[in-house]
Amino acid sequence: MAIPTLSPREAERAIAAGALLVDIREPDEFAREHIAGAVNVPLAALDGLAHGGRPVLFHCRSGARTAACAGALERAAGDVPCHILDGGLQGWRAAGLATRVDRRQPLEIMRQVQLAAGGLVLTGMVLGLLVAPGFFAIPAFVGGGLIVAGATGWCGMARLLRVMPWNRRVMA
Repeated sequence: MAIPTLSPREAERAIAAGALLVDIREPDEFAREHIAGAVNVPLAALDGLAHGGRPVLFHCRSGARTAACAGALERAAGDVPCHILDGGLQGWRAAGLATRVDRRQPLEIMRQVQLAAGGLVLTGMVLGLLVAPGFFAIPAFVGGGLIVAGATGWCGMARLLRVMPWNRRVMA
């Protein structure tokens, strides 16, 4: 059975009536921007969801993660009604509803991976065309790394970026 969705305005009313808003994104995503009052319970930690008998409203960034993991979300909610925020955080924002943004927090790791991978591929291609064909090995290496990450769920670039000094969280 599919979990029903609520529009951002319907979700706002449900939260005001006592529903628990659960953000299933990773902590680095939550730290950068979230809906006020939401609790961060990443997908991997959903088994321990304490809802106190309250209806549960799940959301992610766009709604894709919550839709893809609906079965796990429904199991986590147990015997209380649960819903998915239609459009996730982006839908909430598009409806003109406020979020808490902390730009002092680092960009999400996956966005950093996308920027680094794209930059390396572009640089390798330009150097390969203008300097020496050996530089084409850079985009080939990055492409291979992305294939490994997609196939295994392990991303070496993400692990490396996670320990960089700019990724130390700013304490509020």
